[in-house]
Amino acid sequence: MSHDTSAARRSIFITGGASGIGRAVARFFGERDWFVCIADVDSAGMEDTLGLIPGGFKYSHVLDVRDRDAWDVALESAATAAGGRIDAMINNAGIGTGGHLADLDVEEIDRCLDINLRGVLYGAQAVYPFLQKTAPNSALVNIASAAGIAGGSGMSVYSATKFGVRGIAESLDAEWAPDGIKVSSICPSFIETPLLNGTGNRKSNEMVRDRVVAAGLEITPVEEVAETVWNAVHGDGLHHLVGKTAKGINFAKRWMPGRVRKQQRAASGLLGKSS
Repeated sequence: MSHDTSAARRSIFITGGASGIGRAVARFFGERDWFVCIADVDSAGMEDTLGLIPGGFKYSHVLDVRDRDAWDVALESAATAAGGRIDAMINNAGIGTGGHLADLDVEEIDRCLDINLRGVLYGAQAVYPFLQKTAPNSALVNIASAAGIAGGSGMSVYSATKFGVRGIAESLDAEWAPDGIKVSSICPSFIETPLLNGTGNRKSNEMVRDRVVAAGLEITPVEEVAETVWNAVHGDGLHHLVGKTAKGINFAKRWMPGRVRKQQRAASGLLGKSS
């Protein structure tokens, strides 16, 4: 892949940059001569991420994506650090919430909705004037999920947020087209990130990773997501699928919706039960 060679170094702002997909995207763009700005609530994790990016064109900012006013401060600070510009923003911050809806605490539901959905809307609204200035070819990329293509047992809240994230991308793709701002979503399947090491909800003691392996699903290297984000920023596609599971679900949902429904019902006993 070629590096950017324009006189003005392009910059990217990435939420959830302390680990997982955010860290991989930060490294990928940093290695290709972009100025990388990361945001997260985890200061130590962000320092680790910055340590993996070569050169001095990098910046971090503590940000809770649920705080709309904090978004303005973070983006202004990042733009200043990057020489006055933001060319791409990756709405990546998110949490995993799983388990039967009846078993979830209200706080668990609200937290997932606030971070995964409200945070994406706040970020898009806040970054809009920055992307206007660097258009055309500026870009907003929302990290969705295969759970935003088909809902399964134990995934109601998480799927709601990821269906929403894809919907936001579709709406803004139309809304921002006159500005020359590209908008897209990334739909990964199960990715090798720290989210796999959680249980999904407070009433379960079974790791998400164990349930994924038991179901015979593949775990995709996080670097594949980073490369897909790069392609989304530089291309013109709307929805990008990452991993065999995501691509298979998308194909089956389109052409064999009845079979998908049967499979999801059959799998509910394996993947949806709390331990």
